[in-house]
Amino acid sequence: MSRLLEYLRAIVPGISSAERKQLGGRETIEFTQEVEGSKLPWRFDAANMSDGTLRALGVLVALFQGLTDKHVSMIGLEEPESALHPGAAGALRDALLEASSDRQVLVTSHSPELLDSAEVGDEQLVCVEAVGGRTVISRLDERTRQVLKEKLFTAGELLKRGQLEADHARAVSEPDQLQMFEGSDD
Repeated sequence: MSRLLEYLRAIVPGISSAERKQLGGRETIEFTQEVEGSKLPWRFDAANMSDGTLRALGVLVALFQGLTDKHVSMIGLEEPESALHPGAAGALRDALLEASSDRQVLVTSHSPELLDSAEVGDEQLVCVEAVGGRTVISRLDERTRQVLKEKLFTAGELLKRGQLEADHARAVSEPDQLQMFEGSDD
């Protein structure tokens, strides 16, 4: 919880806690936030917090759940930066990278801010494209991987320029992917 709160404070300055609170027959989360000029932290129920703050908390809980037990081996997040201020992307990216040190973290994103770091390398990225009505997943092409390795551009900068290029020769198309989930004939 302390690690989660550190990241939440980096994303939402002044947050000092986020705790479960019984509210009649319901539960909510009560946030406390340090506010300049106030002797005591202000208290806010989840209903009074921004969508971005709630989204950030949800993403952080997902990333750090079961951290001590290591029961969670994979976490999938779709556009975790949604509703967050672009300035919070760095803290979110750091949390994603930290969580990925002991579990697999799969993230989909259209955010250059989330990718805009020299720490995000070619080995962490795949391209997902719609080609002729089919979803195609592939690694980055050799030229793009080289640009990232030489740190000429970050992945975020390449995304902004439309230059995160897929290696179509090594792409995996939808039917091949679906076999992973449908079971085998063995």
